[in-house]
Amino acid sequence: MFCGTSSRRTRSGSSGTWTASLQAFCVHLHASASHTVLMIMAFDRYVAICNPLRYATIMTHRMVLVLSVWAWAITLSLVGILIGLSVRLSRCRVNIVHFFCDNASLFKLSCESVLINNIYGLGYTVVLLGSSIGSVTLTYLRIAMVCLRSKNKTLNRKALQTCATHLAVYAILLVSGFIIIIMHRFPQLVAHRKVASVMGHVVLPTLNALIYGLQIKEVRQRVMALFRKSKVASMDAK
Repeated sequence: MFCGTSSRRTRSGSSGTWTASLQAFCVHLHASASHTVLMIMAFDRYVAICNPLRYATIMTHRMVLVLSVWAWAITLSLVGILIGLSVRLSRCRVNIVHFFCDNASLFKLSCESVLINNIYGLGYTVVLLGSSIGSVTLTYLRIAMVCLRSKNKTLNRKALQTCATHLAVYAILLVSGFIIIIMHRFPQLVAHRKVASVMGHVVLPTLNALIYGLQIKEVRQRVMALFRKSKVASMDAK
């Protein structure tokens, strides 16, 4: 069994099954870890803006390590169970119509009852997205209240700069995730689901580097210098 293009016939045998399962595990691990890591980043911004004088005592190296370990441990556990429930199923179909292997594509190959898979998959989605949306929403509501009460324009400007990039990345992650989940319910929208999948797993990491990289003054100056050189070169060519 092997995935990676739009519509393909899976290879029979245990090696193909484990290859597809490994790919699905990595896909879901990446998506889930993105949410848990962004939740930690939201908490970090909350402490930095709402408790700036206590930031160093709260966000210690130990605290960051503990939060990171918990984020990855929870993600590994949830995704491990998710994919394990699909691996246990026997296969009676051979075609996967998707850009890559994911959990839904795997258990759709089985003719056995997938009720448990659907129940756990729904619970997994609700827990992950619910905790993610809830924590980020509460965090930014608290930050907004602090900024509204503050008369310090410099503090509010820095808070906006700090939070804007995080919210932009989170919004893209959330929208692409919802689109992929919804489109799995509509088989006729396979082509659209492929585009959403590419957006979620390829475009988003690229945007992360751009959005966070341009926040660094040296990187921003370097990029602007490259643009100026390119503009001068094009004008000289004319």
